[in-house]
Amino acid sequence: MTDRRAARPAVARTGHLLAAFAFAVCMAGTTLPTPLYGLYQEKLGFSELTVTVVFAVYAFGVIGVLLLVGNVSDTVGRRPVLLCGLACSAASAVVFLTEDSVATLCLGRLLSGFSAGLFTGAGTAYVLELAPPGRPTRAGFVAIAANMGGLGCGPLLSGLLSQYAPHPLVLPFAVHLGLLAVSFALTLLLPETVAGARPLRTARPNRPALPPEVRRVFVPAGVAAFAGFSLMGLFTSVSPAFLAAGLGVHNRAVVGLVVFTAFLASTLGQLLVPRLGTARAVPLGCLVLIGGLALLAASLAREALPPLVLSALVGGAGQGMGLRGAVGEVAAAAQAQHRGGALSALFVVAYFGISIPVIGVGLLTGPLGLAEAGLVFAGCMAALAAVSGAYLLRLAHARP
Repeated sequence: MTDRRAARPAVARTGHLLAAFAFAVCMAGTTLPTPLYGLYQEKLGFSELTVTVVFAVYAFGVIGVLLLVGNVSDTVGRRPVLLCGLACSAASAVVFLTEDSVATLCLGRLLSGFSAGLFTGAGTAYVLELAPPGRPTRAGFVAIAANMGGLGCGPLLSGLLSQYAPHPLVLPFAVHLGLLAVSFALTLLLPETVAGARPLRTARPNRPALPPEVRRVFVPAGVAAFAGFSLMGLFTSVSPAFLAAGLGVHNRAVVGLVVFTAFLASTLGQLLVPRLGTARAVPLGCLVLIGGLALLAASLAREALPPLVLSALVGGAGQGMGLRGAVGEVAAAAQAQHRGGALSALFVVAYFGISIPVIGVGLLTGPLGLAEAGLVFAGCMAALAAVSGAYLLRLAHARP
């Protein structure tokens, strides 16, 4: 049961928004390097495959944390876990400020993955639990908007700063450190929502568990999350190279804006879910996602910018609909004491969607070329989304 009696009235009313701010700041750090990969390639001299590997290191960091301590916030409390996540994000920013090799970039991305892994399940549960009673729909939107909105603001912030301000590889991370300091202070003000939380030192590795009441909805929710996150992974890892090599767009602010558009569309797409209902939103999100993948394929084949922007808008909206529907289904099915672990398990599947397809694109770029590798990716993900969407529709019709 949630305990908010110790919270001051103002914090009790706005606590979920303060937690969402910290959530967004942490997630922004995970996509902050996206427009900067071209500068790192020029400075360190590595290939496009290395870019996808560096990016995937982040996803494996997320997955590792979710598997080992994904449900630890259910026992030691949400706040200590989120404070550790903010500390990992700050450590990642410091590493990027001192980068001098590919290994250092990988370390920075790994620490960033740790921060996202600590925040993803616990942060979502914390926002839901801090929200005023009786408004679960709004709280669900705030939680997912903080996640996806933060991911979108990262490349927008670093793109603008690196293009129009001095020290392009320094200033974005220095600004992020300042935002993390504010987030740390705000999180300290928030009350704990886990009754009987044990000390942090008692935390032990324990993979996310799927309680029986969640298993019925988990498979379709996980498939939808996998497909949607794979498209977002492509936008945040490979799209900067395609914009530069295929379309001749070298302005880092434009690169950041295109990536931001995808995550903004994801956030806006979530607004449709309450009207549709989670059971219909997930398969419909898969259908919209297929449209986004088709536009991506058109952009790759014709080397045209407008279809890429439309792909970000349409695909992002589909991803947002599917993700919010999936989180809503899992969160509603899980009991309070299992919610953090169940949401962490869902995001394990989602982050596999970011890592595996992106590495596949990197491997195919050498023999096929970047555009052709992207076309293979688009076809595979469209097929997966079609199969999962059909399965989800069948499941929805089978429900009493």
